[in-house]
Amino acid sequence: MPIYEYLSENPEDPERSCRVCRKGFELRRPIDRPALEQCPLCRHSVRKVISKVNTPRIAKPLSVSDAKSAGFTILQKRDQGVYEKL
Repeated sequence: MPIYEYLSENPEDPERSCRVCRKGFELRRPIDRPALEQCPLCRHSVRKVISKVNTPRIAKPLSVSDAKSAGFTILQKRDQGVYEKL
């Protein structure tokens, strides 16, 4: 099940949001269910937030020595379908 993030439509107004929806909250919900329209605690309106995707960043390409020190086996193509271990 995916995790959805929700945030109050009026986070600055304490009368129209509770402390949970003011900061935002996450829910695990099936894909086929519609998005929440109200906070489960205070019943004020909330909106679904599109969150960032967490992807690893590699600053530089890995060198052969970096890959070997990380425990990877390095192969180099020599012929048609023939690889040699470095």
